[in-house]
Amino acid sequence: MKSKPRKTRAVTPNPTNPDSEAARQAAILAPAGITRAAALHANLTAPALVTHALRRGEGRLSADGALMVQTGVHTGRSVADKFVVDEPQTSADVWWGSVNQKLSAAHYATLRGRVQAFLQGRELFTQDLFAGADPKNRIRVRLVTTNAWQALFARNMFIRPAAAELDGFEPDFVILHAPEFEADPAVDGVRSSTAIALSFAERRIVIAGTQYAGEIKKSIFTVMNWLLPERGVLPMHCSANIGRDDDVALFFGLSGTGKTTLSSDPARRLIGDDEHGWGPDGVFNFEGGCYAKVIDLSAEAEPEIFAASHRFGTVLENVVADAQGVVDLADRSLTENTRSCYPIEFIPNVEPTGRGGMPRNVVMLTADAFGVLPPIAKLTPAQAMYHFLSGYTAKVAGTEKGLGREPQATFSTCFGAPFLPRPPRVYGELLAKLIAEHGVSCWLVNTGWTGGAFGTGRRMSIRHTRALLNAALSGALEGTSFHPDRAFGLMIPDAVEGVPSAVLDPREAWADKAAYDRQAAELVARFEENFKRFAETVDDEIRNAAIRPAA
Repeated sequence: MKSKPRKTRAVTPNPTNPDSEAARQAAILAPAGITRAAALHANLTAPALVTHALRRGEGRLSADGALMVQTGVHTGRSVADKFVVDEPQTSADVWWGSVNQKLSAAHYATLRGRVQAFLQGRELFTQDLFAGADPKNRIRVRLVTTNAWQALFARNMFIRPAAAELDGFEPDFVILHAPEFEADPAVDGVRSSTAIALSFAERRIVIAGTQYAGEIKKSIFTVMNWLLPERGVLPMHCSANIGRDDDVALFFGLSGTGKTTLSSDPARRLIGDDEHGWGPDGVFNFEGGCYAKVIDLSAEAEPEIFAASHRFGTVLENVVADAQGVVDLADRSLTENTRSCYPIEFIPNVEPTGRGGMPRNVVMLTADAFGVLPPIAKLTPAQAMYHFLSGYTAKVAGTEKGLGREPQATFSTCFGAPFLPRPPRVYGELLAKLIAEHGVSCWLVNTGWTGGAFGTGRRMSIRHTRALLNAALSGALEGTSFHPDRAFGLMIPDAVEGVPSAVLDPREAWADKAAYDRQAAELVARFEENFKRFAETVDDEIRNAAIRPAA
C-alpha cells in the first residue's frame, strides 16, 4: 500500500539568518538531535496531513472520509520490546522487571544515534502537543516521525495547543518515531528488530520497528506515570465523566470491561475515555482524543463512537473496507484489535476543558467471564485498595489470539501494569490518600457473565449495568440495605430498581448452585495467589480485606 516517499531537496540550516526557513527548521529538529530534513512539515492540520498521507500511499479514505491505514505485522503493542534506560539519575526509583526492562545507557546511546542517523535527510512530520489538560501538570511533547498518518494520530490523540502557544514551544519530551527502522539486537542491546526505549533523564523516547501508533500514546502515558507522583498527582488508567451536579466519576478497567462505553453517558459529560490525573485541583484528562476499539462496533450499541469513526479526520487502524471504502467493522481478518482514533470533540456531550473537580465515586470494572462476581458491590476503602492492586478481569476466546475455550483470569495491578515505571505501592498509596481525604464512594462493577461462565451463561445486560451505575452515581444506593455474598464477602444491595434480584446475587442466577460454588472457589484461589506479591507491602487493613478461601 505504501509507496516510496518522493525525493525532495535537502534543507541545509542557516543559523546565521534567524528569519530563514532553514533556521526555523533547525530549531524544530535540534531537540531531536537531527540537523537536516529533505522536507519538514511542522504542525500541519488534519486536512494537510491526510493529503500527504494519500500522496505518500500511506492509506486510503473510507466512504465516509476517515483515513484507513494498516500497521503490518504489529497490530498491537510490543510489550516485550519496551525498555527503560538504566540511568544513575532515575535507576533507584524504577520498578524493574518484565514491565520495565533495563537498557544500558550505552546501548540506548547507540540505538538513539542510529535512529537519528536514519531520520537525517528524510521527509519528516512533526507535531507539538500537550499531554495534560491541567496547565500546572502538563508536559510539552514533540513528535518527529516519517509518516503523515502517525502525525495525524498524535494530533488527534493529544491536546492541540492554540496558535499563540506554539510560539517558542520548547518540548519537555521528544519522540523519535522511526517505524521503518529495524533495530539490531546484537548492536542495540534489545530483543528484536522492534524497540521502544524511554530515557527519563534525557527526556527522549525512541520508537523503532513498529507501525502500531498506540506505542506513541502509551509511551507518553508511561512518562506521565513517571512524573506526576512526585507532584502529589495520581496518574490513572481510567475514564472519567461529570454529572449535572458537577459530580465526577472515575471508571478503572482493562480492555473489554466497558471503560469507554460506560463513561459515554448522555446524562453526563465525558472528561476522557482512558488516561487521567487526580491531584489537589481535581481530575484532568491527559489526552485530547480517543482511541476506541471498534471490532463489532454498532450504531445501536455505541452511536457516538460509531459516528466518530465514520468521518473525515479520524484514523482507522487495520479496519477492512470494500472497494468503495465501505467499512466492515465485523471483519477481523487483519486483527481483533481494530482501532479508531479521533479528537475528543468528535464525541457529543464532552467537557471541553478536559477537567473536573474531586471525584465522588470510583468504579472498578471487571468482565468476569467465570460468571461468579456480583454485578455491583460497595467497597470499603481497604477493599478498593485491594481491587486496585489486583486489577482483575478475564479474557475469553475472540478477544485475543491464542486463547482457548476456557476463560483466562488476568491481573494487571493498578489496572495498567504495562505503563507503571514506579512500584505499584506508589500509586496505591496515592489513591488511598485521595479516597480518604475526599470521602469517595467506591464500587466494584462486573460487566461480564451471569448465570454461568463464558460458553454457558450470558453477558451481563448493558441495561442492567447502566441501571446499577445510575443508582450508584446518583446516590440512590446510599440508603439501600446490603448483605455480604457467600463466596467473596462483597457487600451487594438487597434491591435496585429495574434490576431483577436474581441478577444482583450471582449465585441465584446459576441453575446449578454447586457448580457456582466450585467456580467461585477457583476464582477466589486465583485472587489469593495473585495477591501474595503484595501481601508484605500493604498494611493490615488491606490484607484483611483480601479475598481468600472460606475457612
